[in-house]
Amino acid sequence: MSLQIAVIDDWQQVASGVVDWSGLAPVGQVHFLHDYPADTATMIERLKGFEVICVMRERSTFDKALLQGLPDLKLLVTGGMRNAAIDIAAAQALGIQVCGTDSYKQAAPELTWALIMAATRNLLAEANSLRAGGWQVGLGGDLYGKTLGILGLGSIGQKVAQFAQVFGMRVIAWSENLTPERAAQCGVTWVSKQALFEQADILSVHLVLSERSRGLVDAKALGWMKPTARLVNTARGPIVDEQALVAALESGRLAGAALDVYGEEPLSADHPFRRLPNVLATPHIGYVSEQNYRQFYQQMIEDVQAWAAGTPIRVLG
Repeated sequence: MSLQIAVIDDWQQVASGVVDWSGLAPVGQVHFLHDYPADTATMIERLKGFEVICVMRERSTFDKALLQGLPDLKLLVTGGMRNAAIDIAAAQALGIQVCGTDSYKQAAPELTWALIMAATRNLLAEANSLRAGGWQVGLGGDLYGKTLGILGLGSIGQKVAQFAQVFGMRVIAWSENLTPERAAQCGVTWVSKQALFEQADILSVHLVLSERSRGLVDAKALGWMKPTARLVNTARGPIVDEQALVAALESGRLAGAALDVYGEEPLSADHPFRRLPNVLATPHIGYVSEQNYRQFYQQMIEDVQAWAAGTPIRVLG
């Protein structure tokens, strides 16, 4: 067997070195391709001829049109066990197997906390001032005794709640499925949606993107927040109404935002989030950690080996 295997979406060009790919030598040849994502026609031209494609999370969209344009494709492997950018039903209809990987569960909560601390203490402006030859330029905020509001108390939200408790913060949470009892089990106080936005000094988003959560943080919800509050989003961009958030930040209605995710990624060159002084923005690096990449790519190798042996594992759909 000699499969043609493509590894794409490797924006930092680290995939070839972060794990040992030689285990796939008995089943095929691995090619590391760059310059993704792209339009459908370009993707088809680049990827035709590959029987296996390994993708990193949701960087490239594998919709029905793209999948139909890749008649040789037999296996699609994604980092993570959920990928909204893959049309799994279309893949199944075309006889394409889709498999995933586990995730390192600490990466996203750690980045969330880094953003909370950096935004609160004005670290970006202070570091930039020092680098430019200056000195202190502002007054940092505080976390002890303040209220952290968590929108979505799942596995990531729970870890962020634990960090906040160590820092002496009061933690409140709400989601449509959260009960007061389950919140209490995590040492967190359940509140209503409106109370969450009204009381939070920091409001951190940790929902899964769905039709129910899309646009949930809208102009009305942002209007409930204190003018001194900050919004943090490391979940998914479309959960927040970006236009409403930009308006709140530009007008000073909201003190600031720390963001790792956006409605469209990569972020357009002229997007206000790139220039607003009260925004700390990072390029969707919540899952981009050494440990997570090792786990993703090692398990992608295992997925390909298992599929080639006729016993696929971690099947999606």
